[in-house]
Amino acid sequence: MSKGKKLRDDLQRALLPDERVLWSGEPYRGLIFRPIEAFLIPFSLLWAGFAVFWNFSVWSADQDAAALPFKLFGLPFLVVGLYVTFGRFFIDVWLRRRLQYAVTNRRILIYKKGGTATSKSVDIRHLPSIELSERSDGSGSIRFGQPASLFSGQNFGLWQPTFDATAQFLRIPNVRFVYELIHKQTER
Repeated sequence: MSKGKKLRDDLQRALLPDERVLWSGEPYRGLIFRPIEAFLIPFSLLWAGFAVFWNFSVWSADQDAAALPFKLFGLPFLVVGLYVTFGRFFIDVWLRRRLQYAVTNRRILIYKKGGTATSKSVDIRHLPSIELSERSDGSGSIRFGQPASLFSGQNFGLWQPTFDATAQFLRIPNVRFVYELIHKQTER
């Protein structure tokens, strides 16, 4: 059984009685660069560059064992710098490979397969605002609700879209069709 078939079977088990799937799909599998990356990439390069410089300077200097806490202080900054510069892209790709999306006659479903399978659903009759972002190739994203404020402490999705607290279909093909299908369901 293929991975895609297994994921679809798992999604079927998440359905409620009398619920039927009108559309299902998966997000884009490759790297996603969003407009915000024009800010995030230079910032992450500065952060990581300083963290590498700091750690190299401290660890290569002649110091005694008493300076060990000072040396260890820079390591978390180095780890964060490497994550925001490179790691977040690869973790995002890895997480999106485990996602399955569905529009049913009753809900919007986002199903994530993994060690602990999770699903997020939004009642289609009580959808918050719907935001469509469409690319020239017809793919795009649909966000169900407003993004968290930058200063709320809940917007890690700024750095990594799969961690966004707001339910969304990330970079799906033929996004306009799915968007219109959702609107037709909300009118019923």
